[in-house]
Amino acid sequence: MLRMHTDIVDLREFYHSELGRMAEQAVSMALSSIWAKLPEERLVGLGYAIPYLERFRPDTERTFAFMPAGQGAVNWPIAELSSTALVFDEELPLPDASIDRVLMVHALEFAESPRETMKEIWRILAPGGRLVIVVPNRRGVWARMEHTPFGSGRPYSRGQLTALLRETNFTPGASSEALFFPPSRRKLILRLRHGLERFGRKLWPVFSGVIIVEAQKRLYQGLPVAVRASRRVFVPVLAPHGVPSTRSRALEAGVP
Repeated sequence: MLRMHTDIVDLREFYHSELGRMAEQAVSMALSSIWAKLPEERLVGLGYAIPYLERFRPDTERTFAFMPAGQGAVNWPIAELSSTALVFDEELPLPDASIDRVLMVHALEFAESPRETMKEIWRILAPGGRLVIVVPNRRGVWARMEHTPFGSGRPYSRGQLTALLRETNFTPGASSEALFFPPSRRKLILRLRHGLERFGRKLWPVFSGVIIVEAQKRLYQGLPVAVRASRRVFVPVLAPHGVPSTRSRALEAGVP
């Protein structure tokens, strides 16, 4: 059974912890080997990508942080006009072909329908647009430990992720791995993380904590056209009915 989204409070607490900062550095280093700079491009981070968006935002034309409704959202960037939106990942509030890059972190593993989510990302990406997905590796130890966000949701193997990308009209490209050090809070383990990351990438890449794959929007094979009604049902929290008058209350009581 698919687990629910990790709560926004838990995500923030993790990335403010020492283990979270070390994990962010390791994943960011792997991301930098795939995306160096994004000059004057439009970037969307989907899920909880804030710790990683900061690295790319200075070079972009604009950057948005889209956070799933099941997770919750926080204001970002701090002390600036907000670039955050609370969204449903199958119905993103953007026009067709309006975004150059999408970065998914803590997103795909929680998707209710991964294929529908990927089709929606395909829709908003411009021709030649690129997507990078960071997902927990089902063979890695991080996916088995629930005290980090990488231990929640549905982990993927590289083959599963590649198959999903191809099914939804993406061409997989460059890839990388990260989080070879165990998710321990012990000082000794954290001090050894650089060596463990370096040797793990060379000796046992199949057991990384996360898999990072870049893919490009494919245009030469069209998606079937279908009219799809929203699967979301919006129920108002407060439904105004008006205030009954003295006369209406009297009529209801049977008083002439």
